[in-house]
This record gives sequence, C-alpha cells and structure tokens, in this order.
Amino acid sequence: MPDAATRHRRLFLIARARVSAGFLVGACALWLAQPTWRSLGAGALAAAVGEALRVWAAGHLRKGQEITQSGPYRYLRHPLYCGSAVIGVGFAVAAAALPAAVLVLGYLGISLGAAVRLEEATLRDVFGPEFERYAGGAAVASDRRFSLARMVANREHQALAGFVAALGILALKAWLRPA
Repeated sequence: MPDAATRHRRLFLIARARVSAGFLVGACALWLAQPTWRSLGAGALAAAVGEALRVWAAGHLRKGQEITQSGPYRYLRHPLYCGSAVIGVGFAVAAAALPAAVLVLGYLGISLGAAVRLEEATLRDVFGPEFERYAGGAAVASDRRFSLARMVANREHQALAGFVAALGILALKAWLRPA
C-alpha cells in the first residue's frame, strides 16, 4: 500500500492533467456524438442546471483564501465538481451515443474523484480544524452575496463559453444528421 505522500503525488498528477485530458475527451466525445433534437433538448436542460450551479459557486468562491461557506457551499462541499458531474450527465444524454457517454462519465469519475480527494487533503492541511468542522456539516452562516466579478476571477466565464460551444456543436450535428 503506497504511503500518503505517494497517494497525494498521484492525485496531484491526475488533477493537474485533468484539464488537458478534458479537452481531448471532449473532442473525442463530440466526434462520437449522434445527437437528436430530443436528446439535445433533454441533455442541454440537465447540463444547464449543472452550469448554473457552477456559476453560482464560482460567484461565491474565494479560492485558497478561506473555507467558502456561502451560496451553494452552505449545502454542498464541492458544488463546482457537482455541477461538472451534472454537466457530464447532460452531455451524455445530449450525445445520444453510448461510447461518448462512457468516455465522458469515465473521465469525470476518475478526474473529479482525484480532484476532490486532493482538494480535501489540501484544505485539511491549510485550514485544519476549520475544514474538519465544515466537512462535518457545521457550515457557518454567511451573508455573502453572489459576485459576478468573483465568478469572472474564478474564470467560470471560460467554462460557460465552452458549455455554449459544446451545445452549439451538438446542435450542428443534430441539424446535419440524416433523417
């Protein structure tokens, strides 16, 4: 059994590679996708819920500065990752192709699992007892409001642009699909 340092190093490598790998997986999944207007509508609706959760979370997050406990962080420990998972499920539905769904959901399972474990280990190291209280369900009430500037600083506008682009590509594929 590997020691904690070896496990953290592995998680770090997976987490570090997940963005680059995500572009590759996304491109392959878009290539494999066989969307219909019905699958696109259902999947886009689900994915929009996931992206809305990510936008809400990014507008509250002060990355590396605190244990954020406002907005969706009051209810979920990892709303950004949860939103990504919902987007992935929506994409899988919209793609209407089993290989694309397996690829996307497998990628998300591996990459988000590693990211969550690494993030929790890091937060535990940096914030100690404060993170333990939060992880135990003792969120402190916060009246912080959503901030568009914070959402942009967290670069969620880039994820939103990618979301819209992926939907556009799927819509184009549905439109060009032979009847």
